[in-house]
Amino acid sequence: MKYAVIRGEGYTLAHVPDFVKHNSVFAVLEKRLDKESEILRDLPKSLRSFQEAIEYLPHQVYIGELTPDTLRHHALPWYNKPVEKADRFGPHGEIMSQDEFIGVLKIADVFDLIRLEKSFVSKIRNKLTQHPLFNEARLKRLKEGESREIIEYHIKNMKAMPLLIDDEVIGCVKRAHEFDPNLTAEVFFENMVTKASGMLTAWNLLDRNQVDVADIDYVIECSESAAGDMSQRGGGNFAKAVAEGIGAVNASGSDTRAFCAAPVHAIMEAAALVQAGIHQNVLVVAGGTSAKLAMNAREHIRRGIPVLEDVIAGFAVLISENDGINPIIRTDLSGKHTVSTGSSPQAVITSLITAPLDKGGLKMKDIDRYAVEMQNPDITKPAGAGDVPEANYKMIAALGVKREELEQKEVATFGEKYGFQGWAPTQGHIPSGIPYIGHARASILSSDITRAMIVGKGSLFLARLTNQFDGVSFVLEKNSGEIEDNWEEKMSEDDVRHMMAKMMKKFAEELLKDQTD
Repeated sequence: MKYAVIRGEGYTLAHVPDFVKHNSVFAVLEKRLDKESEILRDLPKSLRSFQEAIEYLPHQVYIGELTPDTLRHHALPWYNKPVEKADRFGPHGEIMSQDEFIGVLKIADVFDLIRLEKSFVSKIRNKLTQHPLFNEARLKRLKEGESREIIEYHIKNMKAMPLLIDDEVIGCVKRAHEFDPNLTAEVFFENMVTKASGMLTAWNLLDRNQVDVADIDYVIECSESAAGDMSQRGGGNFAKAVAEGIGAVNASGSDTRAFCAAPVHAIMEAAALVQAGIHQNVLVVAGGTSAKLAMNAREHIRRGIPVLEDVIAGFAVLISENDGINPIIRTDLSGKHTVSTGSSPQAVITSLITAPLDKGGLKMKDIDRYAVEMQNPDITKPAGAGDVPEANYKMIAALGVKREELEQKEVATFGEKYGFQGWAPTQGHIPSGIPYIGHARASILSSDITRAMIVGKGSLFLARLTNQFDGVSFVLEKNSGEIEDNWEEKMSEDDVRHMMAKMMKKFAEELLKDQTD
């Protein structure tokens, strides 16, 4: 089979403490419930500086500056163990400051609904000029800015949402329609955050992997955001918007939505498109979401912990034709949680982990690393949600014991040997296996590992449409160096006969079923 490969990746974080304070769902709800709450009072002193965000251990792992195994060398909590000489740029991406990211929001705005104050624009233009990703063409989209009086007018009289830094208004977000509830300033802002962070991450991928943007012919966006209007609330298309924003002039695109599991679905779809010869280079990208900022802040603040959910995360992966070098996506070793699978841990792990391995005649130990929901325990444990990756690895190991592929004594150390501690921001779609892809690609290319399994799971019941949840997985594998263009011609006569017999049997069964019905 001619497999597709992962040719490049990008990961970004935008540190946005003032979004937490003024524009997050957390802050809006807290103010609505009690404007004088202790949580709101204590929030400002619980926010981190940009330097503290750069020095945060999980963030350094996210952008590839440190490996995931580094986390096991540091006991929890991690927020009080800053990384010395930490850099905002890493092999896989970057950590961006809030003021720069607001500049990217404006660059991504094609309807001129984000208005920034003149002096702020001048400051950001000078700052972004020093950034390796921003050329004159991109900076031109910042325009010249508005007077403070015009911005204040839009906020006071036109229902615009203020943008603040250190409690000073530096701009606003205008509503996108006079009365459409899906185009209010607040909803438009959330969607622009997703688009802008997706663009930033795509630019990082293109730059760091030396990819010509003109070579991308399809984009799949797989965040949890939904853009539309009152007649089609989730119509999309973030993918086409990102493609336009990054200058992918030869690309079309579409959105894939499946809550947390969407990125793994999207990568499988991209691999299938490439294998089928429909597209040569498919960019899978997901921006972050402002709605998920500070989700666990109440518990963190009560315990004297900094607000750790203060970043907008993004990721991008480029899926291309087999080049004989990069890791291949084993689409024949994919797992899926079906409608009939059920919700028991054993059934879920069987469908996502062991069922795909059985297809290839592999054992659990044939996978060097499993990347499950890489939620950061520094965030989840104080909030009462436990250590999510650790729980997943224990379930995988327990099934391995039942299958007699692991000994009971290996359960306790399975996660350490075959998994990781989590490092991903809690932004739904971001943690589900995806943060490891960049590290996995590097480890496979350096022959440190041969195979990795990426697992995504999603909570479909959140939409109140079904009680089902979702899951999908695939295997990344070291490239053999052989590009099998005509794999069907290599089948033996016995293989062909066997395949035809199976097809005829299936046809006969379906025909008999139709006659019976």
